[in-house]
Amino acid sequence: MNGAPTALIADDEPLLREVLRRQLAAAWPELQIVAEPRNGLEALEQCEALRPTIAFLDVHMPGMSGIEVAQRIDPRTHRVFVTAFDHYALKAFEAGVLDYLVKPVQPARLAETVARLRERLRREQPALATELLLQQLAAQLQRPAASTALRWLKASVGPAVRLIPVDDIDYLKSDEKYTLVAWRGDGGKPAEALIRTPLKELLAQLDPQQFQQVHRAVVVNLHAIRDVTRGLNETAEIQLKQRSERLPVSRTFLHLFKAE
Repeated sequence: MNGAPTALIADDEPLLREVLRRQLAAAWPELQIVAEPRNGLEALEQCEALRPTIAFLDVHMPGMSGIEVAQRIDPRTHRVFVTAFDHYALKAFEAGVLDYLVKPVQPARLAETVARLRERLRREQPALATELLLQQLAAQLQRPAASTALRWLKASVGPAVRLIPVDDIDYLKSDEKYTLVAWRGDGGKPAEALIRTPLKELLAQLDPQQFQQVHRAVVVNLHAIRDVTRGLNETAEIQLKQRSERLPVSRTFLHLFKAE
């Protein structure tokens, strides 16, 4: 459902499909009507094939009702009932329908539905962007790592020298003359240590398919990311899977977390 929103209009009456198409063109010019099925079975087949952003479904259709179609299509498709009877409102919301329109559809009422749909799509954008980002990162992580990539770090932990597996590191952070190494220690518990190797030097030795710089002072292990939240002024924050702290993403590196 990337790009311009798409819609399907399912109704067994050609004239009613045409009227709704014209009304939508006036109320939402950028909405693309991709199909106009004539019955419930066609609506189900075309929803599965085209994955429209929105499905406008007549309740009473031959072969399969709009209620049945709404219950069986991809839940990510927003559903709107179009019916001659307003007593279907309860069934509409029970089927997960965002709204329902009573025939003949009034322009003012359609404008309310369009506004509701626009707001729902606007709220979905950050979640979709995060989902696409994590899919891209997962694909990157499946590629074989370079054989020369750093596999261990030596760090002083109390009186002992600890060998830290690179895979256990959540992030690295520049701390004046040192680099803070945040990793998962015994039993997966969060642990930290300081090493003298500069962050820039470490980054050059790490596998770029696994570690990314996200801030001038922060490098993160992509395996450790739970989600990414866009913020104000072209910035973002990373929430890690096993840590409470959030890592900053500066404007310079924000392109890494933009959905394509």
